[in-house]
Amino acid sequence: MTNTTPKDAVPRHVAIVMDGNGRWAKARYLPRLMGHHRGVEAARKVIRVCSGAGVECLTLFAFSSENWRRPEEEVSGLMSLFMSALERESAALFRHNVRLCFIGDRSGFSASLQEKILQVEALTASCSGMRLLIAANYGGRWDILQAVRTLANQINSGDLDANKLDETMFGQFLSTDGVPEPDLFIRTGGEKRISNFLMWQLAYAELYFTDVLWPEFDEQCLRDAFRDFASRQRRFGMTGEQVSGGKHA
Repeated sequence: MTNTTPKDAVPRHVAIVMDGNGRWAKARYLPRLMGHHRGVEAARKVIRVCSGAGVECLTLFAFSSENWRRPEEEVSGLMSLFMSALERESAALFRHNVRLCFIGDRSGFSASLQEKILQVEALTASCSGMRLLIAANYGGRWDILQAVRTLANQINSGDLDANKLDETMFGQFLSTDGVPEPDLFIRTGGEKRISNFLMWQLAYAELYFTDVLWPEFDEQCLRDAFRDFASRQRRFGMTGEQVSGGKHA
């Protein structure tokens, strides 16, 4: 499909909770891990479309800090899937000028997976196209807490004046420093919650929920989300008349 999305319909930063892999597999009497494999294919398509449409940053919630509570077999399978996906996709990301970065607490991963993450980040570090953030072992509360700890240490050491701390400065200590805040949040699978994802960063994002399960979320689904985004008036605390230049929205 050719890119027919109007330029003003494309958000700068898209954040996605890729929900429904397990339910997709269960409905087909397949192991849950098969749903995650199909989810990787869906992610590949969305990355390609977002990059081609001019999205500056795409953040995918791959594994939350709460997902460790899942069955051990599923968690082990997901770790293996992460490793194989990195090995398989890294060259394509570099070829398409996509810079890959991971956000989250990497210490929970094996040494080999941490090393692979570093390798792929280094490989794509010079890419100047879309920034792809993979949130793995990530939680919004963890992100805020690690920022607070760093700030507290700098204040205690005298390197930072607490009275000069503002929202912009605080954002520089979050794991998403250097990228714009999300304009559009998408959650697939029918659930309507944020689930501890980018809690600070999503303050003014437009929220889009769809019943489509992630393995079935295709290019048309993404463009539907973009069209819905383009139809909304983003006020940021102002009135509709102010945003529209004195005209009713």
